[in-house]
Amino acid sequence: MSVTTYRRNGTGVPTPVWYALSERELVFWTGAGTGKVKRIGNDPRVQVAVCNVRGQIAPGAAAYEGTARVLDDAGKVAARRLLARKYLMVRLTDVARKVVGRSARPTQVAVAVTF
Repeated sequence: MSVTTYRRNGTGVPTPVWYALSERELVFWTGAGTGKVKRIGNDPRVQVAVCNVRGQIAPGAAAYEGTARVLDDAGKVAARRLLARKYLMVRLTDVARKVVGRSARPTQVAVAVTF
């Protein structure tokens, strides 16, 4: 999924992300210090569209406007569960963290997009 966040000057910045769907929202996981998190803090408007693994959106693909917010700790746990159900790599990473005795990285956040 490509998530476009907006700079202060209004320029859109598309970024491909792994995502999952909850009952009401689209959620994704990212670093707390990333540009998209900073941009969401300044302007919660986002646009999402289906993309390929390189982040390229097909010509004529549907795009949807939404509002993004960084989730609290409980939301972060729920989002991680949704992502783990969808992606094997997320499950493997979580298992590896348990084996070596590390918890989820505190420098990571979950973001929810409401349409």
